[in-house]
Amino acid sequence: MKEVIFDQLQEKIYTETLDNGLKVVILPKRGYSKTFVTFTTKYGSIDRTFKPHGKNEFITVPDGIAHFLEHKMFEKEDGDVFQKFGLNGASANAYTTFGRTAYLFSATNKVMENTKVLLDFVQQPYFTAQTVDKEKGIIAQEITMYDDQPDWRLYFGTIENLYKEHPVKIDIAGTVESIQDITAEHLYTCYETFYHPSNMLLFVVGAVNPEEMMAFIKEDQAKKSFNQPEPIERQFPLETKAADIPERILTMDVSKPKLNIGMKCTTAEQQGQEMLETELSANLVLDNLFGRTSPFYEKANGEGLVDESFSYEFSMEEGYGFAMVGSDTEEPDKLEALIRRTIKEAKESWPVTDEDLERMRRKKIGQFMRSLNSIEFIANQYTRYEFNEMNLFDVVPTLEKLSMDKLKTAFATFSDDSSYTIFKVLPPTV
Repeated sequence: MKEVIFDQLQEKIYTETLDNGLKVVILPKRGYSKTFVTFTTKYGSIDRTFKPHGKNEFITVPDGIAHFLEHKMFEKEDGDVFQKFGLNGASANAYTTFGRTAYLFSATNKVMENTKVLLDFVQQPYFTAQTVDKEKGIIAQEITMYDDQPDWRLYFGTIENLYKEHPVKIDIAGTVESIQDITAEHLYTCYETFYHPSNMLLFVVGAVNPEEMMAFIKEDQAKKSFNQPEPIERQFPLETKAADIPERILTMDVSKPKLNIGMKCTTAEQQGQEMLETELSANLVLDNLFGRTSPFYEKANGEGLVDESFSYEFSMEEGYGFAMVGSDTEEPDKLEALIRRTIKEAKESWPVTDEDLERMRRKKIGQFMRSLNSIEFIANQYTRYEFNEMNLFDVVPTLEKLSMDKLKTAFATFSDDSSYTIFKVLPPTV
């Protein structure tokens, strides 16, 4: 077991890659009564075209299958896994993103017993034609529910506008139509390909003894047999740098119009430290341009163009990335013009001063340090960073070293005019 000490953050993590390929990371936290455990596979909604385990040809599976598989993992021949966690006093959950699927629990006692339940249910798939067909109706209702949520439609509609071919444009849950094609055989194929321990990470944080926990996990895994690991070959379509659809309007039952501007990142092949620097730099630039102390916000708020829903973000993963700025607004056209003008002026005359950079750097470090008080934040974010060849605890030293040139380079990746798209949700006209 390897110890890695982060003196600046006063954190020590323990890591080991087991014989079956599973990477285990343990972060003990003094003064905490709760332990949070995540078991995550590097498999999400975008992984729709790949070579199955032991096969030489690419296949394409129905959209929404990663999310469908997540749902089905909790149902076993001997009952529902949630009941087992509940009997042990644990709270369990799971989620699927574009690039990963995580299973997790939190507990203040019986941590070993709950870890055993987590490992067993994720590593023992059980699918039948009958249970798969039953689940289709449940997930179809979930999809329909999200289709009725304007903010969800705004967010995913913007992504759909940005991308022409990349599967990030497809809703994580798929569509009511696509999930009808999912079979138990599909689920086993995806499971056997992506749920091998060598493609997964077990992260434990909280009130835990690292030596005892690591020994417990190693003993559990040594008793189980797995196929030999194989490199996973995924296939993604070529994507244009420009946004696919410049503008789209959706009419829904909303009391106030909603506007979102999406900007497609033109450098989406990054990983590791390069990705971390781009992500942090882009967020600092957005803070400068659209934060609560910016000239933009002062004007937009003063003229009533934004309300408390106003937000901006930069999201980047392997193979794709985008920035978004938007708000509920009575004047979507005026807000759009102001956002566009703000970005255009930043391209013509760089607005970030050395003093701005230092101020934003300190603010970001402070926010990050506070977030480390949440073991839920650490658990959910550590694996995301790890799967992108980054380290969560490199955030502060990277922020400290960011230069003005890094900010300018990051800004250039999403500020090209051709990368823009507009998505509006408008109330029906009378």
